[in-house]
Amino acid sequence: MSYLGVGVSPGNVPVYHGNNLKVIDRRVRVTELVLRCVICGLAILGAALIGTDTQVKVIFSIEKIAKFTDMKALVFLVIANGLAAAYSLVQVLRCILSMIRGSVLFNKPLAWAIFSGDQLMTYLTLTAVAAAAQSAAFAKLGQPELQWMKICNMYGKFCNQVGEGIASSLIVSLSMIVLSVISAFSLFRLYGNSKGKGNAI
Repeated sequence: MSYLGVGVSPGNVPVYHGNNLKVIDRRVRVTELVLRCVICGLAILGAALIGTDTQVKVIFSIEKIAKFTDMKALVFLVIANGLAAAYSLVQVLRCILSMIRGSVLFNKPLAWAIFSGDQLMTYLTLTAVAAAAQSAAFAKLGQPELQWMKICNMYGKFCNQVGEGIASSLIVSLSMIVLSVISAFSLFRLYGNSKGKGNAI
């Protein structure tokens, strides 16, 4: 199939595929826009759930306050969610602009920048979620060999809200993986399109 919208059948009769390509382009654009909006919203939600989470516990008349800053993995997750939300917001604006202008990508450098940015944010969010999940597991289950106690037995509300934030962040990470595939597809299609036309965009 040629990306000029014209293919050649076995009988050398021109066959037009322009409508199919437009439908695929439209679906890709809509899917990307929806995913980026979901990522932006859930990343903000995850950061807010963890960042505002506190619980006060009185132990022998001494107040102990559990905050997300007590666990560096949670601080990392909040920062990663903030970066993912900001990045997704910028990409949402780009998606809307590209839909208005009628093109998925403007040029190859931008396509590479989007692909690289999506890859970076995918690895960042996955790393942050993995680190936070491991810390949450220690807080929930403890580590008797190291005499680490089960913190969640004391701070149940705090742990539950952190769990909700991690779950939200996990969805962000999975959505970023899907977006990475979409941006790779768009980049591959852009190169195929330039080869079909015989020049670079």
